Amino acid sequence: MSDDLRRIAEALERLAPAPAAAPDFAGADAFVWHVAPDRLEPVAHVSRVDLPLLVGIDRSRDTLLANTRQFARGLPANNALLWGARGMGKSSLVKAVHAAVRCEGLALKIVELSREDLPSVGRLLAHLRAAPGHRFILFCDDLSFSHDDQHYKSLKAVLDGGIEGRPENVVFYATSNRRHLMPRDMIENERSSAISPSEATEEKVSLSDRFGLWLGFHPCSQDEYLAMIRGYCDAAGIGISEETLRAEAIEWQATRGARSGRVAWQYFTDLAGRRGVSL
Repeated sequence: MSDDLRRIAEALERLAPAPAAAPDFAGADAFVWHVAPDRLEPVAHVSRVDLPLLVGIDRSRDTLLANTRQFARGLPANNALLWGARGMGKSSLVKAVHAAVRCEGLALKIVELSREDLPSVGRLLAHLRAAPGHRFILFCDDLSFSHDDQHYKSLKAVLDGGIEGRPENVVFYATSNRRHLMPRDMIENERSSAISPSEATEEKVSLSDRFGLWLGFHPCSQDEYLAMIRGYCDAAGIGISEETLRAEAIEWQATRGARSGRVAWQYFTDLAGRRGVSL
């Protein structure tokens, strides 16, 4: 082959690369989906906390755990939208539930999909559908849509599945700060300016209705905030008096202007560092 032909062949290969090899799902329990090129990268260590350490979200915890357990056993289960206050453990709960179900001896894998890669979800579902011996939680963290965002149309492929239906071995869990996945002011603006207000936002707003489970997360009380930190300290073996913990934790929360599970973890991280305890 001449040099010119070789260069042409290499250029064509770059423009239309060969299809990616089928993922080795037996090699890991967690994966992250990437595009350009499409690939599922295994995650050796998932960043998560143990389920018992998630305080103040008992009802959501029990509901999601039961739904996930059903799914892992091959029984019917719903897609779930975890929505509400920032830093209250929505994504932590999804990862903790996955770990808890696996500890029960049930085979279950988790695949993380970013919102920006939603247009590629059809290709991802094809990979997952082709692995009938495995069951997958498809997880999208911090899901939301702006006024002119068309990614929500791709999400329907996960929730409704089109003519093929959603793969039987896939359930979709998403977290969002918004119950309807779009800002309230945008909903009101479209309703007030549209010729047909009821139809202007129905397509986007009704997207959240396609989730069988809505799990709400709300700001925690001070007692729940302190209980979170006490649970972290006990699990890590850090001894601290109630008086000291209360004074320091409340001061820490005041400097952040908020109280949440994330703020509790940040205080605990600082405390562990000061006490020379590795996490």
